[in-house]
Amino acid sequence: MYRRSLQPLVHELLNEFRILYLTGPRQAGKTTLARAVARDLEMAYVTLDDQATLASLESDPHGFVRSLGSKRLVVDEFQYAPSLIPAIKEASDRLEPHEKGKFFLTGSADIFRSARAQEALPGHMARLELLPLSVSELHNQPLNFIDYLLAGNFAAASTAFTSREDIAGLLLQGGYPEIQGKSRRARQIWFNSYMEGRLYKDFETLYAARGDYHSRLRALAPYLAGLSANLLKYSNIANDLELSEGLSKSYTEILELMFIVRRVPAYIKNRARRLATRMPKLHFVDTGLACHLLGLRNEEQLLKSQYYGALLESLIYIECWKHAACAQEEVGLYHFRDKRKHEVAIVLERDNSAIIGIEVKASASVRREDFRGLAHLAEFAGSAFEQGILIYTGQEVLPFRMGQANFYALPLGMLVSNMSPLGR
Repeated sequence: MYRRSLQPLVHELLNEFRILYLTGPRQAGKTTLARAVARDLEMAYVTLDDQATLASLESDPHGFVRSLGSKRLVVDEFQYAPSLIPAIKEASDRLEPHEKGKFFLTGSADIFRSARAQEALPGHMARLELLPLSVSELHNQPLNFIDYLLAGNFAAASTAFTSREDIAGLLLQGGYPEIQGKSRRARQIWFNSYMEGRLYKDFETLYAARGDYHSRLRALAPYLAGLSANLLKYSNIANDLELSEGLSKSYTEILELMFIVRRVPAYIKNRARRLATRMPKLHFVDTGLACHLLGLRNEEQLLKSQYYGALLESLIYIECWKHAACAQEEVGLYHFRDKRKHEVAIVLERDNSAIIGIEVKASASVRREDFRGLAHLAEFAGSAFEQGILIYTGQEVLPFRMGQANFYALPLGMLVSNMSPLGR
C-alpha cells in the first residue's frame, strides 16, 4: 500500500470540522484511505457503490442518519445519494460545538459544485481532493514540491538521474494505484475498463444526457487528451467534433467535475488585464489515461509524438496541484499568456499575492532564451514577482539573473530525490 501524503491532514480536519468531504477521480485511492480512517477512528463505514445499501438509504435518509445516534460515519461514493444531503445537514445542525468528525464523505465527483447538489451543506464542512499518486508518493519520498519551491533554497538540492525513457515511462504509467506494476497489456485493459465501466456510468449520474452521448464522449475524451497543456477554446472543439459550443462546454465541465480534466484560470492583474489573455488552459489529470486515449503505447512512440512536451507540462502542473493540498501555505495555481503570446506554464500565487512562475522544458540543456516567458511574466507582475523556475530534464541546479529578476533551472529528477520533509 502506498503512503498517502493527505492522510495526516484527513485526521486533522476530522478533529476540526463536523463534516469532511474527500473528492477525487475514480480509482485514485479514496476507498482505501476511507477504510483506513474508519478503522483508525472506529467509524461506521458504508459504501453507496452497493446497490442494496444505496436503495435502503434512499428509502429513508433521515431515518438512517438518525439511527446512528452518537456513532460517526464514513459514506463512500457519496455522489450517488444527493438525497442524503438534507439529512446530514439536519444532523450537523444538531451537534454540539465540540462534536467534530461526525461524517466523513467521499465521492468520485465534486457534487458540491454541480447542479445536483441543490442544497449545500453548512459551513461545518471541509473539503479535500485526493488525486492519483504523485511522483513522490510512487517513490515513497517525503518531498512536498510546493513547500520546496516556496522555501527557495535550491543550492543543496539532490536529484535522481532521470533519462528521457524514464520520463516517458512515468507519463505512460500515470498515477492510478491499480496500474502500478501491471504489464503493458494489462494496463491497456484496465484503462479500457475504466473508461467503459466507470466514466460513462458516472457521467450519466451527473448529467442528464440526451441522445448518443457515448459516441460524443468517445470523440471528446481523446480530443481533450490531445489538447492537454493548451488553451481551451470551446468554439474550436465544437468545429472539430461537430458539436454545439454549448454542448462542448457542458461536457467539458462534467469531465472536470469527474476529475478527468482540469481547467486552469489565467493570471491577470487588474491594472494590466488588457495585456493578458483570459482564456483558461486545459490539463488532463492523469497522463497515463491521456496516453492511452491518444494511442501511445510505449516510450518510443511517446518520445517521437507531438504530445510529449505538453504531457510533461501537464505532469508538472498536476504534481503542483497534488502537493498544494498538503502544503504549509495555501497557493493559487494559474497560467500566464500575454497578448504577444509570451507564456508561462504555471503561476503560483502566494497568500501575500507574491508569485512564482514555473516553466517546463522537455530538454536536458538550458539556454538564456528559455527564460523569456518568465522574464515577461516578471515585467507583467512587477513587484509581485518573486522568482522564476524552469523545470528541465538535466541534472544540475542552475541560477540565472535577467534584469532585476532571479531565475533557476531545476532538474525534473528532484521529484524523486530523497529530500528532507518540508510539508505536514
